[in-house]
Amino acid sequence: MNTARTRDIARQQVENIAVQPDQRLRLTAEFYPAPLAAFGRAESTFLRWELSRGVLDPATGSAWWRAINDRLLTDKLEARLLHATGGFAATPSAQAWLEFLRTPTPVTWYRAHNHSVVSGYLDNEALVHAELDTERFLINVTLARVLFTHALLERPRLALGRFAALGPRVADPRGGSVSLFLDLRNVFPQQYPLHGTSIAEILGGEGKAARVIDYGLILPKVNALYAFAAESLAEPRLPGLVDHGVFHYGQPNVDLAEQPTNTAIRLTRAITRTAVNYPRR
Repeated sequence: MNTARTRDIARQQVENIAVQPDQRLRLTAEFYPAPLAAFGRAESTFLRWELSRGVLDPATGSAWWRAINDRLLTDKLEARLLHATGGFAATPSAQAWLEFLRTPTPVTWYRAHNHSVVSGYLDNEALVHAELDTERFLINVTLARVLFTHALLERPRLALGRFAALGPRVADPRGGSVSLFLDLRNVFPQQYPLHGTSIAEILGGEGKAARVIDYGLILPKVNALYAFAAESLAEPRLPGLVDHGVFHYGQPNVDLAEQPTNTAIRLTRAITRTAVNYPRR
């Protein structure tokens, strides 16, 4: 099948359900047949959270969040068509999904999923500026968590230091442990949009475990995580989204002084510290 034609068919399938947000769950589930169903568990959980929060609603939701999900679905649908008919995908992210279907492993799943997500972020940065400052901050937190979870599998020493052996077991998308990092109900407020809510209030309301993950595990090595993901996904633009531990995507205007710290966070930083020398812009 013609590459451009395959991409157009995939896009049309996504456009057909644009006014029916719940149908996104159907398309996601159909991508994972019974032997692969476990791979879609975390993705479906995150999608249900998006639906419950209302960000995918075509009238009252977020154009940015819809664009990211559109990219993910389009890449997967294109890959599924090509898996049945043969050929090469129109984009590297869709090609990564095709490689997952041909060789389904945790590594190929993360590379495919995260390639679609990262491509969605980079290609839709103009849309993120329409979001409130607090939403832009949460959008950055989401990406950092996704990349950290990927590193648990492919670069566990970077993610966990001396506890690197735990990384691949925790990060396997077919297991339940990965939800500890990708379940954002204890990080994000449920309402959308976040009128009248400051970043400081979001940080103050974050659950204890989520706070340790974000400020004990992820932020101390966030530049290195983005550099790792740029290498794994062959996406050189990615490191530019952080600088000296500060999120830059959409310019969320986060003051480092607002970052919480306590004994649990300091201890987590100490025992998972790595000797990685990572690039700074």
